[in-house]
Amino acid sequence: MSVSFLLRRLFYGLILMVGVVILNFMLIRLAPGDPAMVIAGEMGGATDEILAQIRTDYGLDKPLMTQLWIYISGVAQGDLGQSFFFNQPVATLIAQRVLPTILLVITAQVLSIVIGVFLGVIAARKPNGILSGFVTVVATIGYAVPVFWTGIMLIVLFASIIPIFPVDGMQSMRLRGASFWVQALDVAHHLVLPALTLALIYLAQYARLSRASMMDVLGSDYIRTARAKGAGERAILFKHALRNAALPILTVAGMQFGNLISGALLVETVFNWPGMGRLAFDSILRRDYPTIMGVLFFASAMVVVANIITDLSYRWADPRLKGQ
Repeated sequence: MSVSFLLRRLFYGLILMVGVVILNFMLIRLAPGDPAMVIAGEMGGATDEILAQIRTDYGLDKPLMTQLWIYISGVAQGDLGQSFFFNQPVATLIAQRVLPTILLVITAQVLSIVIGVFLGVIAARKPNGILSGFVTVVATIGYAVPVFWTGIMLIVLFASIIPIFPVDGMQSMRLRGASFWVQALDVAHHLVLPALTLALIYLAQYARLSRASMMDVLGSDYIRTARAKGAGERAILFKHALRNAALPILTVAGMQFGNLISGALLVETVFNWPGMGRLAFDSILRRDYPTIMGVLFFASAMVVVANIITDLSYRWADPRLKGQ
């Protein structure tokens, strides 16, 4: 991998983030409603004097383009503004919520890719077999079912019928003072249902994609040559075929990372998971513009980083791209 390629991708990512900041600001500011009214409502009054003072305090009385310039200048310095509702710096709010979201999203991504690809590879061995048909049916159902419905059904199953997993929050209050490993196991216990809910729909997609990609690769001449030389079936599947079938999977994984973050909004709401999705949900209800824009900015940055990692993964999976 060349340094120039990485620098070029970082430059494009920076340009994209500037566009995201401007677009988010303009779309949210052009939405109907007055945030000053919301803030005044939380304070218990909405007289003209109070509204005027609120607009002055939060800079809402300035021209739109002036507000945009002030916001962009602040973002460039790491200042995402002050939350209208929480009355805290937005960067502080996001810093408190980002790790739970990253943990949830990465866990769901790993589960969906590993299990989905494994099922797809196994199904591709016998495309007309029972296992292949089972994977196809499960993948279709998993892809069609809404994520919030899956979460509710898992709560019903594992909270009422088989109560073996917690369905609320990230940690048990009684274990807050326990050792690191005890708390880590407790977080993992709470993570099972949210991560499984978020992973199921993408697991189905990776299973179908890897099955189709593997079936295409397994019909190639070099696979027949490897079999003729006496290579084992496991080596053919996981050493030769899977690496060449990985590019479509990597492409979808990079593209779906943004969908995972947006899906986390619903999952965190259903399971009361203390991440950025829950923060975004509360901020939308209260028209807390700075917090909404901060969450969108950070989520966009995560997607840009994921796409850069995806491009780097291409060069690992396909040596022909390393010199480009």
